[in-house]
This record gives sequence, C-alpha cells and structure tokens, in this order.
Amino acid sequence: MDKNLQGIEFLQQGKIEEALKLFTERIEEAPEEPTAYINFGHVLSTVGELERAEKFYQKAIEVDPEAGAAYYAFGTFLYEQNHLEEACKQFEQAIHKGLEESDAFFMLGMTLMQLDQAVFALPYLQRAVELNEEDTEARFQFCLALAKANALDEAIAQLERVIEADPEHADAYYNLGVAYAGHLEDADRAMAMFKKALAVQPDHMLAGYGKKMIENAAEES
Repeated sequence: MDKNLQGIEFLQQGKIEEALKLFTERIEEAPEEPTAYINFGHVLSTVGELERAEKFYQKAIEVDPEAGAAYYAFGTFLYEQNHLEEACKQFEQAIHKGLEESDAFFMLGMTLMQLDQAVFALPYLQRAVELNEEDTEARFQFCLALAKANALDEAIAQLERVIEADPEHADAYYNLGVAYAGHLEDADRAMAMFKKALAVQPDHMLAGYGKKMIENAAEES
C-alpha cells in the first residue's frame, strides 16, 4: 500500500507514531512531493503541535507552489485556528491553482461568511453545491448566504431542498420558519416549521422562541 494512504489509516486509528514514521519515510523517498508534508502537518495538528504543523504545510507549498491541495490543507489548518483572513487567502490560492473540488469552494465560502462577507461568499457556496449536489451542509450554508444577501425567495427554495434531502435538519426548519413568518407573512407555515424543528431537536431555543412569538401574536389578535 502507498505509504501516504497507510499513514492516513494509522492516523485514523490513533497510531500516531506509526503514521509519522511512514510520512517521514515518504518525505525521504520523494522530498519534492507535497503530499507527505501535508499529512505530516495533519498529524502534528492532531496532537496539538501547531507551530510545527504550520511549518510542514508551508513546506508542502514550498516544494510544489502549484499544488492546490497544499494551499487547501494550510487554509483548513488556519481556519481551525480562527486565522480567517489568512485562511481566505490560502483557499483562494487553492482554487487559483486549479483545485476544482467542492470542499475548496465550500471552505472559502464558509470563511467569507465568518468574515461577515455573505455577498462575496455566495458564488463560492453556489459552486460547492453545483460540484456536489448531495452536500446538504453546503446547500444549507448557501441558503444562509442567500438570506443575508436578501435573496429570500431563492433562500426559501434552497431550504426546502435541504429538508427534502435531510428531514432531520432542525436548523433548516427553523430558518424556513423565520422566512415564512417574516418574508411571506405566513404564520401557519412558520408555526409548522418551528414545530418540526422542535420535534427534531426539542432544545432548539430559537425555534422555541419563534413558536412562542407566533402564539403570543395569535393571542393578542
């Protein structure tokens, strides 16, 4: 088996030393290939050696500046450390270098959402969904970006596709409830969505609050 793949298996099994040994061997065999440096960085990140991990991600980029996967890996590491602006740059580079994968567009969109730049996030989240129609979480985040950009009709349409694909998605029901209540002014459908959110997740505080608001409004009228 390829040493990178075997090392990843060891990492997934919690066999850290074995994984590091294989990645080290692979780096010695092919020092110009970025993959083992990326994987070594993953291991170090997993055990909390963040400074060393960062150096290995940077080394992966150094040995192959055209490797989109290296920028993506470094971007994900930075995102996890909440270094959002720098993560954004790495994801942009990953895509620029040709990494045409759903996850790259999704992570760039998520980073921009975290930076409160929903309008800029929209095309990347949309592309993530286009590349992987089955990714319900990417579609849900796309919905949130649409809503923040005030494209509410499209957000509702996409949220309805989320709950069709995942009937247990409490947050999608809640957001549909908000959209039905505020945008469509349909209290009955909003109430139904809040109830479904609470059926899936009884401690969903926001859905409970939305349900209570509609009940209070009904009593007052």
